[in-house]
Amino acid sequence: MHNRNAVVFFVAVFLLVLINSAFIVDQREQALVLQFGDTKSVVKDSGLHFKIPFVQNVVKFDMRVLDHNASANEIIAADQKRLIVDAFVKYRIVDPLKFYQTVRRETIAEQRLDTFLDSSLREVLGSYPLSALLTGQRSEVMKKIAQAVGVKARGLGMEVVDVRIMRADLPQTNSEAIFKRMQTEREREAKEFRAKGAEDAQGIRSRADKERTIILAEAQKKAQILRGEGDAQAAQLFSSAFNRDPEFYSFYRTMQAYRASINKDDTSVVLSPDSEFMKYFDKGAR
Repeated sequence: MHNRNAVVFFVAVFLLVLINSAFIVDQREQALVLQFGDTKSVVKDSGLHFKIPFVQNVVKFDMRVLDHNASANEIIAADQKRLIVDAFVKYRIVDPLKFYQTVRRETIAEQRLDTFLDSSLREVLGSYPLSALLTGQRSEVMKKIAQAVGVKARGLGMEVVDVRIMRADLPQTNSEAIFKRMQTEREREAKEFRAKGAEDAQGIRSRADKERTIILAEAQKKAQILRGEGDAQAAQLFSSAFNRDPEFYSFYRTMQAYRASINKDDTSVVLSPDSEFMKYFDKGAR
């Protein structure tokens, strides 16, 4: 009976020693082996590991990229605009020994990250206007903030993977003032555009009127030239006809004059009987 109890006791002690001698590190973890508060080894390989039972203990840290949402901060930009900025940090523990020696726990580390992020936001955003966060400069601003936070975090055994601004709003009082100023600026720009449009329209109409005047003048000039050429050709034809048969030409022209002057039934013509105009009437009467 005593022997069996002794065996059970020794087995229990052995199992207890074995349990306290072995520890498992997950592939997502890294560990420190401590002995009376001093670090004896850093374990980054996953699997089964051993330590001195009851003398050494193990502290584990996450190897994955961790997210931390920082508290909102009021920042003054370079153009003196106040901003309420919400940001988050992605980080990972790359030096567990330094991390343990400086902050020990993730909660304290994230408090330090809040401080780093706040100072970096003030430093970087203080050198850029608000418009930089709304344009292509945003990526440049975020890169500088991440670099500034990363330099400070390395001293705690952490690597900053990314920093992002989730929200950058204006305080209520600033928002109303800026909205009114933006409204005034947009109205001024609209007036300028309308004035420019009216000026351009007037310019177009003036150019069109000028071109119309030039075109009409050229058309009239060409018409006068053509009429002159036509009259010259007609005169030439009349002259040619007169030279060929002067008597017939005189008769033809007189007939045209009769048609033009006594074309209506009630037309009265008072002439001297020996008038040259009536000579063909006299010939007809004979």
